[in-house]
Amino acid sequence: MKLFHLSDLHIGLKLKGYDLSEDMQYIFEQIARLAKERRPDAFVIAGDIYDKAVPSAEAVELFDGFVTLLREACPDAVIMMISGNHDNPSRINVFRGVLSKQGVYMIGMPPRLPEEHIEKLTLNDSFGPVNFYLLPFVRPSAVRMIVAKDENESLSYDEALRRLLAREDVDTAERNVLVSHQFYLPVGRKADELERSSSEIITVGNIDQVFADVLEPFDYAALGHIHKPMKVGSEFFRYCGTPIACSIDEAGQTKGVIEVNLGAKGDVTTEVLPLEPLRAVRDISGSLSELLSQPSEDYVRITITDNEEHDPLDMQDRLYNAFPHHLGLKRLNQQQNTPASLDLDQRRLSEFELCCEFLGDPSEEERELLKEIINSLLQGSGTEDEPSGEGNAV
Repeated sequence: MKLFHLSDLHIGLKLKGYDLSEDMQYIFEQIARLAKERRPDAFVIAGDIYDKAVPSAEAVELFDGFVTLLREACPDAVIMMISGNHDNPSRINVFRGVLSKQGVYMIGMPPRLPEEHIEKLTLNDSFGPVNFYLLPFVRPSAVRMIVAKDENESLSYDEALRRLLAREDVDTAERNVLVSHQFYLPVGRKADELERSSSEIITVGNIDQVFADVLEPFDYAALGHIHKPMKVGSEFFRYCGTPIACSIDEAGQTKGVIEVNLGAKGDVTTEVLPLEPLRAVRDISGSLSELLSQPSEDYVRITITDNEEHDPLDMQDRLYNAFPHHLGLKRLNQQQNTPASLDLDQRRLSEFELCCEFLGDPSEEERELLKEIINSLLQGSGTEDEPSGEGNAV
């Protein structure tokens, strides 16, 4: 059985104010062409379909067009998707009964009542059944009723996910695939050691981390949430990353679709099918004359390295004409080898660090209270009919 693993489409995303709809449509058409060529049996989209909990009409139309492209490319393929932390679960969950009859499964809600379980879809090939467990983004508070020992028990993300998955009694003699949107961390690694994108929502203290050994019952874990392609302690527990760069710190990353081939039990192979963007996200530097000699439509952050005196307004106008999709401009003081100016975006302070800087020198008690407030706001993103935050760089 062949799968296409996608995630974190973030339809409706704006990059420094630039509408990425044209870029996304270009990538969606590219994915459809790959699908027509490679003929997957199923598509899995591991969350963050939209960038906002209340997507615009244009974003919904773009997504509708993407699903149509996939169906036209592979009429018999099953399309499975879950909600991520940017999505509104109830909006993703609509029309499930109707859509499932068309081979489209949109799962917005995790199980919340004792009689409910993780959505399980079983497909069959010549080697037998493949069980897909479709688990949307989970907050401990959402599943407390079915995993907490009593109403007063406070659960971490890690413990909540372990108990939730343990309820499923996964048959490890069969082939099993988990589709999940969480922050999974390889056992023995610290969250701060992992490179994260500024376009992701990052909780203070990384309270949302889940250790990846919980994935061991599965033959493949199709993961979403991390924007950089990454393996989580196994060749077969993988984040595919975003299909296009969502922030400047994703410059240079190779984006792609993961093609997963499931043979007999224990026989799993993966291949990354690269995606070429309409406009790349790049960091560029050089003297003014060097930069002007290589104009581009790409999304670029510009660093000028020469020490020559230039009229600031003239220099800016010339560069912005050469690079109409610029993401910022700075000059490098070569004598000190440091930027002449440094804005908050370049310093990449988190919400917590920004608040601490604003407050001056908060006490430990104030810092803990501040963490709780910020995490409460971050964890609330995407659950109500209001736009969610855009991540650590808000």
